[in-house]
Amino acid sequence: MEVMTTASTYPEQRVVLENISWDLYEKLLNAQLDRRSPRFTYDNGALEIMSPSAEHEQIAYNITLLVALFAEVRGVSVQGLGSTTFRRKDLSRGFEPDACFYAANLHRVNKNRIDLAFDPPPDLVIEIDIAISSIDKASIAAEVGVPELWRYNKNGWRIFILDAGVYAEDESKMLPGLTRQLITELMEESRTLDPLPWMARVRETALLGN
Repeated sequence: MEVMTTASTYPEQRVVLENISWDLYEKLLNAQLDRRSPRFTYDNGALEIMSPSAEHEQIAYNITLLVALFAEVRGVSVQGLGSTTFRRKDLSRGFEPDACFYAANLHRVNKNRIDLAFDPPPDLVIEIDIAISSIDKASIAAEVGVPELWRYNKNGWRIFILDAGVYAEDESKMLPGLTRQLITELMEESRTLDPLPWMARVRETALLGN
């Protein structure tokens, strides 16, 4: 008898639990070591648990590839650390970005284990919000000192640069010349072009500077 199988995808799921202790948060993290899903965001007792959708992961993959290719062409040494867990017990805050990169601070961190009590945060954090989050992740990134934050939601891509503890929209500082408009155009093309032509397009754009 032939068995039919079907593949299905599910929408992004988010749930927020209140009054979660720091100890319980760390126990949950330890129970999920080396797993990409679910992802946890902790903010002073509030814990968001997020299971990404296929759309979410595709965007995360393509934007990571875009950064790596653009940096390669521009001669910027970057190291992507994906959804590494970053946390500060003294601030009672922790997060797992959809993607992150070290560049200027790459030589200052031990990539096997990063402790924000001693190590600098990533130079770039990328957040993708297919579904609306009830936790202000930008304020967490700002408080731990992430210099550059890219965000994607239903309104498109935005680039934020940290200035005196507050994020303001600008073009990328880690990859000069990379603007919101350019990211938006390249990411839209990633939806329609096959991977190899799209990667060639990213490299060409980085080389030409437009």
